Amino acid sequence: MRELQGQLNLFENAGPLLERLRAEEPFPNGAALVARAREILGSLSEAEQVAVINAHPRIGERPDKVSAASFKEQGYDQGMTPPELVLRLANLNDEYEQKFGFRFVIFVNRRSKEAIVPILEARLRGSRDEERSTALREIVAIAEDRLKRGEQP
Repeated sequence: MRELQGQLNLFENAGPLLERLRAEEPFPNGAALVARAREILGSLSEAEQVAVINAHPRIGERPDKVSAASFKEQGYDQGMTPPELVLRLANLNDEYEQKFGFRFVIFVNRRSKEAIVPILEARLRGSRDEERSTALREIVAIAEDRLKRGEQP
C-alpha cells in the first residue's frame, strides 16, 4: 500500500487536496493515488481549487522558493536564466495572476523557460474557468510525471 507521506511532493503540498487524500490513505499504488487526486480536484470548491493551484511555484520563481522537484523541472540545475527572461516571466506571471486570481501552472515537461513564454502569452487569452481547469489538469500531469520518475521528498 502506498502511503501519502512519501508522495507529498507530487502535489507541492497543496493543502485541500492533501487533506482529502490523507483521509483516504493508504492507496494500493501511486497510480491509484493520482487517479483519486484527479477525482478530488474535480469535487473541490473553486476556492479550494485555487488554493491547490497556488501551492505551485511560479514559472521562473527564485530558485530558493521552489521545491527540489520544481527546481529540476524548471531547469535551475542547468544554469542561470538571463535577467531579461526572468523579468519577462515575472511580468507575465503578474499579468496572469491579476487577470485570473491564481498562478499560472504548466507541466514544464523539460521545456526551457524561453519555450514557456509563448504558452503563457497564449493562455492569457483564455477564460478564468478554462484556465482553472487547465491548471488542474497540469497539476495532475506534473504529479504523474513525478511519480513515473520516482520523485521522493
